[in-house]
Amino acid sequence: MTQEKEMQQISFDWFNKLPKVELHLHLEGTLEPELMFALAQRNQVKIPFQSVEQVHAAYQFNNLQDFLNIYYQGADVLLTAQDFYDLTWAYLLKCKEQNVIHVEPFFDPQTHTARGIPFATIIEGIDKALTDGKNKLGISSKLILCFLRHLSENDAFNTLEQAIPHLDKITAVGLDSSEQGHPPEKFSRVFAKARQLGLLTVAHAGEEGPAEYIWTAINDLQVARVDHGVNAKTDAQLMAELVKTQMPLTVCPLSNTKLKVFADMSDHTILEMLADGVCVTVNSDDPAYFGGYMTENFMALANALDLNKTQAKQLVINSINGSFVCQKRKQAMLQQLTDYR
Repeated sequence: MTQEKEMQQISFDWFNKLPKVELHLHLEGTLEPELMFALAQRNQVKIPFQSVEQVHAAYQFNNLQDFLNIYYQGADVLLTAQDFYDLTWAYLLKCKEQNVIHVEPFFDPQTHTARGIPFATIIEGIDKALTDGKNKLGISSKLILCFLRHLSENDAFNTLEQAIPHLDKITAVGLDSSEQGHPPEKFSRVFAKARQLGLLTVAHAGEEGPAEYIWTAINDLQVARVDHGVNAKTDAQLMAELVKTQMPLTVCPLSNTKLKVFADMSDHTILEMLADGVCVTVNSDDPAYFGGYMTENFMALANALDLNKTQAKQLVINSINGSFVCQKRKQAMLQQLTDYR
């Protein structure tokens, strides 16, 4: 079969039905304009938009900081446990539609506790939706608490303290928000405390930050996964280490191009890294803001980089192997993937 014929056969429908696993997803980043507007009206929260169309227009931005500004502004409409349930449930319904069978989403409690929302309110809504996702939709999940790296480590410690009564609902801690000027070692002590509490660790590193941040995340924060990690390509020694250890990188193609980490999807290095033997995975990051969920990310790679079925399945295998579920669940997901044609 020629590559041209194979490409013609890889339709949106094939990628949509492909069993998929998502390891890098910010729940606050799934806040679609329609839901933002509806929650603003329900909670009588003033937002600087008069219509859903104006919110859509505001979702156009060119760099990480512009994105974060609208991202945090949008979060203001989230006030009650029902709001966090609705946010999470809307994401899970999209997962069901796209055959995403397992998710490990992030949430940013500091974004909400700073506004006076109790930690318990946030996690109650999210956890109830994730539980319903498993029972009603068949989607398994593991929840990750992210610290905001532009805030202090003391603030992160306070957040971890608030999380202690709810550790049965949390699998890992992570590190997100502005990477520049906030190296991973800024959070060494709070990550050490999280590990003592039995939590796994992950961290955003090497997106807008240098490869050095990836080394630090691995060696200092002792992460089980690196979120983004695309700048590893600039360090040959690091690339060799990633291949050797099979440290998963949770790469987000549409996010990377939207935020100009790569000028165009045709410049993206994810398939080069896959060919090099790095455990790269595909994820949607903040899909409401970056133009697509999991299927759209796979389609973008197919359109720009001629992603084929073998590569697509390997990317999912990497996600399954890099997930935090038990071996039995991993085997079940791998079998679903094997059975898919």
